Amino acid sequence: MVKPRVQEFDKQKIVAENRRARYDYYLEEKFEAGIMLTGTEVKSLRFGSGAIAESYAEVKDDEVWLINANIPEWSHGNRHNHSPTRPRKLLLNRREINKFYGAVNRKGMTIVPLSIYFNGKGRAKLELALAKGKKAPDKRQTQKDRDWKRQQGRLMREHG
Repeated sequence: MVKPRVQEFDKQKIVAENRRARYDYYLEEKFEAGIMLTGTEVKSLRFGSGAIAESYAEVKDDEVWLINANIPEWSHGNRHNHSPTRPRKLLLNRREINKFYGAVNRKGMTIVPLSIYFNGKGRAKLELALAKGKKAPDKRQTQKDRDWKRQQGRLMREHG
């Protein structure tokens, strides 16, 4: 059986990345979503600051929300500045929202943000994944595999 091709998105400038997600979860399917941001949030992201390591997404009232993502206040923003960890609405198609809703409710999956980036048109996008949590033995196996790959690379450099 042919393995499906991994979908790549047009990532021009990556602002924040959740590198721990690949270690903690089995990533099933990836999606690209727009984010509803205020002006100072966009400026802060363009400046290169933001963190999504402890954030997640949830489906509420037929909408998907990004919870606990930290986009720091913009340094030149005055009283119109934003709250750094406010919930942000994600822009997805109805079909994608229904897929998230079904996967979370029926299969017990999690919606994990992988990265925030700017695409070729200069729009802020969020890469999401449907994921299943790993247990401790699975994480140990992932660590063993990673160490073996690193050791393999060293051996190939020395002897090849």
